[in-house]
Amino acid sequence: MKLTLSVPLLLSTLVASKSLLFGNQQQPLVDGSLSVPGDNPLSFCADPSDYILTIEKVDLDPNPPEKGKALQIKAKGNFTQKIEQDAYINLSVKYGLITLINTQADLCEQMKEVDESCPLEGAKDFTKDVTLPKQIPAGTYTVLADVYTKTDVQVTCLRAIVHFS
Repeated sequence: MKLTLSVPLLLSTLVASKSLLFGNQQQPLVDGSLSVPGDNPLSFCADPSDYILTIEKVDLDPNPPEKGKALQIKAKGNFTQKIEQDAYINLSVKYGLITLINTQADLCEQMKEVDESCPLEGAKDFTKDVTLPKQIPAGTYTVLADVYTKTDVQVTCLRAIVHFS
């Protein structure tokens, strides 16, 4: 059970990092794609033009992530409004059709993982290195991170689908 929970937590860190990642300008949806700019498996849940967090890009190395290997996450973005204490993330992680995690987390607590603290505002740029365990069970993981201010205004919403073989 510990191993099963560690995998989604690592994946949720990836999505949370991205959803909490920051940059200068949102890329226009010229082709109608909801893909997050950069080398990553992320997509926006909807047209991101109304989100408080504009993501310039997020790069993963390697992409896709590989079990037992180091993963580097680089992100750039911009908070167009100040994000204060009590902002939160609704996080869901599924393994195939099975829900492994469905929880709400404090955004400001999660930001400490990337050496940031609330209030969050303006341009942000960071790099985070994590090592994925070799024992990740093979399969497809779907992660959803939906982020809100303390007054329930949507900051961003991201999805990731990652397959481990």
